Amino acid sequence: MKKRLLSAFLVSVMSLSLLAGCGGQETEEAGEGGEGEGGGKITFMAPDWAIPTEDQLAAFTEETGIEVECSEVGWDDIREKIATAASANKCAADVVEVDWSWVGEFYAADWLEPLEVSEEDKADMPTIETFTVDDQVLAMPYANDYRLSYYNTEQFAAAGITEEPQTWDDVLEACRALKETGTVEHPFAIALNAEEKTSTCLMWLAYTMNGVVWNEDGTFNEESVMEALTYLETLINEELVAPEDKTSSGMDAYMRICGGTASFLTGPTSFVSRIQDEELCSVVGQIVPIMTPGKDGKAQQTMPLPEAIGVSSLSENKEAAKTFVEWYTSADMQKQLNETNSAIPTRNSVLEELIDEGTIKNSGAMLEEAKIVSSPFPNGIPSYYAEMSSAMYNAINKMALGELNAEEAYAEMSEALNGLISEE
Repeated sequence: MKKRLLSAFLVSVMSLSLLAGCGGQETEEAGEGGEGEGGGKITFMAPDWAIPTEDQLAAFTEETGIEVECSEVGWDDIREKIATAASANKCAADVVEVDWSWVGEFYAADWLEPLEVSEEDKADMPTIETFTVDDQVLAMPYANDYRLSYYNTEQFAAAGITEEPQTWDDVLEACRALKETGTVEHPFAIALNAEEKTSTCLMWLAYTMNGVVWNEDGTFNEESVMEALTYLETLINEELVAPEDKTSSGMDAYMRICGGTASFLTGPTSFVSRIQDEELCSVVGQIVPIMTPGKDGKAQQTMPLPEAIGVSSLSENKEAAKTFVEWYTSADMQKQLNETNSAIPTRNSVLEELIDEGTIKNSGAMLEEAKIVSSPFPNGIPSYYAEMSSAMYNAINKMALGELNAEEAYAEMSEALNGLISEE
């Protein structure tokens, strides 16, 4: 499996400019005294939103003696740069961005150094589960994202609905009423294009409905996934979703709730702030974040999609890198990253503090939902996640375009997944 993953990446020829300063001569010279003795120099590769300020880095260096050289790299390029460097037995950086969806393949390729995390931190940061494989924590989450629901109270009231939806059946009936009364033509906002967001939409729908997406052997749970696909098919056939949601980006579909052309969304935590921003939202004051619906009441779990940082297994400065990870994901830095980069804290204690003091406003069920975060993957995120997701979103998109029905979409997804499992 490792060879298959690496060969897939190596077909692309990329610059190795990030190799300098990590695992090489420059880093060895910078770290006087070697591992574990304090001081030294490390490199950090992350997207722009994760780069600390100069003042924050200066404070870290003053506290630890460790200098940090940051490389701002586009999110889409990070994974390939890590793979390209690893093929030459080098690390792209001592500390690297780790998206939730990369964990499985990074673990299979042995690109991340396991981290020691206290039970207290694990309890405060439930999204750590996403970055845990075989009881090893491979990265520490620094920016939270989990699925939270939003609905337009004024539009619901105009359609004669006075209470927030508790179940997915409630949502469906509300959307029908919104459409039938002429309040909103396409009230349900959801990603249906051939892209990653569409896969995660199916995941959270099945997960919140039935608490399961995959069986222990990695295959789809047919009953749960089929129920979710059938629900999506109903939304599509009854034209409760907008035609453009089938071909536009997932974010464009989500943003319809901010434009007043959708009344209900299950989407990113970032919309807690988006729905309050008059530059982004034309219906400020109308939308409320609520607990995600479930099958018989509110959902008992929600799906996390966080960002994390980890230490390269090829780093020659592992102890200094681990010190940086610990500092970067500390409670104090969580507060600072929220202030400077609007990152949602992964520590529930910090999230609660920011809500209580009014830093995060009109949070609705944001904190309550954060407490039920759990991973839908029974054995951790698989190494073949990218290929599986591609099969999922392509099949869903075909269903949205009328090329497949729910049963056919499931069959196509399942066949692809079973093939990936057999290659393991």
